[in-house]
Amino acid sequence: MEEHIGLIIVIAIIVLPIIWLIVTYNNFVKLKYLCSNAWSQIDTELKRRYDLIPNLIEVVRGYAKYERDVLQTVTEARAKAVASTGSPASQANDENGLIFSLRQLFGVVEKYPDLKASQQFLKLQSELVNTEDRIQAARRFYNGNVRDFNTMIQSFPSNLIAGVFGFASQEFFEIEDTSIRNVPAVSFDK
Repeated sequence: MEEHIGLIIVIAIIVLPIIWLIVTYNNFVKLKYLCSNAWSQIDTELKRRYDLIPNLIEVVRGYAKYERDVLQTVTEARAKAVASTGSPASQANDENGLIFSLRQLFGVVEKYPDLKASQQFLKLQSELVNTEDRIQAARRFYNGNVRDFNTMIQSFPSNLIAGVFGFASQEFFEIEDTSIRNVPAVSFDK
């Protein structure tokens, strides 16, 4: 009987760490795929934004013929953001440039009351705001998965498995808050 208890203890000492290793490795793989999936959701929403911007520029161009520099800046910032395929940090940098140029564009819109009232412009602006909200939701989902993945990589004893199998920390996708969603202040005082 004592032999069986000793054998069970020896098997437990060997099997339990192996089970822990397998479970921990599988958790790393799952979190890595969740991060990849979440990043693809961000990418999808960014592409949606990139597709809306040329339409918005064309509507503004029709009204604001003299604002060529601002329209050019938005076009260049969009092209740079579309071409950005680097790390989340470098893409976030390009997104910040695009957001800044869109802020300038909406500043130009303030000079043209007819444009602000245009149904086509209002629809595009609404779609852009909706897309920005979707980007923020996808960004939060991605960053949450990255946080969980990075925490597991840095926590003991799972950090041992991460080191052995080469799991590396992921970058967060952090962009500025977009003020383009804010409704501009309207004053009727003269």
